[in-house]
Amino acid sequence: MSEAILYLDSDSDLNLQAQIRQKLVEAITLGTFPADTRLPSSRKLSDQLKVARNTVVLAYQQLMDEGYLISHERSGIFVNEAIFEGRLNAEDNHQTTVKNNSHWQRHIRSKLPEPRSFNTPPTWQQYPYPFLDGQLDHSLFPIKEWREANRQALAIREIQFWSSATSDADDPMLIEEIRTKILPRRGIQATAEEILITIGSQQALYLVNELLVDSNTSAAVEEPGYPEMRQLLTRRGATLVHQPVDDEGMVVDERLDKCDVIFITPSHQTPTAVTMSIERRKALLNKAELNDSIIIEDDYEFESNYLSKPTPALKSIGDRDRVIYLSSISKVLAPGLRLGFMVAPHSLIKEARKLRKLMVQHPPMNNQRTAAYFLSMGHYDSFLMHLHKTFRQRWTALRSALNHYLLHFVVTSRAQGGSTCWVRGPEGLDVKYLAQEAARKGILIEPVEDYYAKSNADKNCFRLGVTSLPQERIRDGVAQLAELIQELSTGSIETLANAKGKAILGCDVASILSDRQLLCKTVYGDPCVIDILADGRLIGKAGFSNETRDSGKWWVENDLWFRQWEQWEYGETSAFHLVLDGNRIKFFNEKDQLYDTAILTPNEQPL
Repeated sequence: MSEAILYLDSDSDLNLQAQIRQKLVEAITLGTFPADTRLPSSRKLSDQLKVARNTVVLAYQQLMDEGYLISHERSGIFVNEAIFEGRLNAEDNHQTTVKNNSHWQRHIRSKLPEPRSFNTPPTWQQYPYPFLDGQLDHSLFPIKEWREANRQALAIREIQFWSSATSDADDPMLIEEIRTKILPRRGIQATAEEILITIGSQQALYLVNELLVDSNTSAAVEEPGYPEMRQLLTRRGATLVHQPVDDEGMVVDERLDKCDVIFITPSHQTPTAVTMSIERRKALLNKAELNDSIIIEDDYEFESNYLSKPTPALKSIGDRDRVIYLSSISKVLAPGLRLGFMVAPHSLIKEARKLRKLMVQHPPMNNQRTAAYFLSMGHYDSFLMHLHKTFRQRWTALRSALNHYLLHFVVTSRAQGGSTCWVRGPEGLDVKYLAQEAARKGILIEPVEDYYAKSNADKNCFRLGVTSLPQERIRDGVAQLAELIQELSTGSIETLANAKGKAILGCDVASILSDRQLLCKTVYGDPCVIDILADGRLIGKAGFSNETRDSGKWWVENDLWFRQWEQWEYGETSAFHLVLDGNRIKFFNEKDQLYDTAILTPNEQPL
């Protein structure tokens, strides 16, 4: 026994006393310290572990109080034999012969598709540039506030409430907080009887599928769209209508006429992140009313619109009884919390509650009460404001970096906010290979092939998320990703050496550009107009309403055209080789790579 040594973890969140206790319990239950084994003295163990003797004494005392250890006078401390009573010896029941379990394939009646081909690495936090969505930057979690709510939920009267809950009812306090604090943000009014708590929004999806879908159901899903929703519908035998998505969300046309159920993510479409326009939302509601269809609105990510006012939820527009609204508290706080909710007519909630009871009775009541206090004390509202500000800064930083480093190489979706960017790379770009090579450089991106139901997936598309990395790392991560994309696209993109058109050299640069206007586009599709004034000034306007403006200066030096904006392009100086191809001017950076193109027009109203 004296040779057995415990090892403490310097990175553990537990204090030394708790670690010693934990290690001793583990050693006892695993049989490393069998019954009636004498443990080392507190002095000897403290010397081995290099901790204070009192720390070991307190750990021993706790385990003696709980029956793991027993003290024999003048003999020492021993493992209590009684702790093993009632336990079967796994060694005695182990069968040395491994049976062929192929017969199980005959017994399994329901087989699900293989998981997604892309899986987040378990060590994703060790990568310097994890552009992943749905993985929370742990520094954002409101630890202090959540602990305060948890302390309230652990008061004696609260424990008496949630520890004795045996029915299928939900925590009335959490229901009321959702009804009065969360739903009004989305313009939704509901009674307590119209709300059901779920183990995340995924369980809510499962419940509505079980209740509303069978082999006679025709269901519309977004294409590309949420893979797990397709799997749930397919499992129920539904006929799927893969409805395309454009810059305004799901297309509303005659293909929806015979659909019984329409699944949609209007706030930030999965996976393109586009926001469904109010006109398209109204058209969808009218179509559903005309055809007596049910709409399942998955508001998995509360609409965070950074460019204009948020669009109201479908559930808040028109006939609200036709829309089933699903959302999640854990998406905002932390994925591991697993708390979501469903808002639907009482008759459906009643059936969903009965079905949920067969599965799990109800989500853990202690978690429900903690979440209720978190909402009631105002922590949720404060955290949401902080999260909105943080993600807005990160999302804007990501768009700016893409616009600066990958302007000519990629196009992003016309999203209004959220936490992701859908990126379309150069034609011929193999995103799977790009993701592998990027990971070698510490950059994690998400291929999107799994989001497509059909085999004609966009091979050159991927997603970048901002929930998992700090703002200060975004620029450098995109810069390194840009270099890799340019490297992998060599031969398929234009360079200065093979550029079509005529190079502009020397004094021709100034004479051709002075008092002219450049018409171009941002990486996210907004128009951009640049006035080049003869006195060396630049005036830039971007957006459909010129909502983004900047000014700067330009000059010519050694056949290169230099420009420096006050804010755009990080306020840094950029130098370009220019090539004129008809009325189109091409900008090549100092590495001779194509950076951008623009239409050159007269500046009719110089400023």
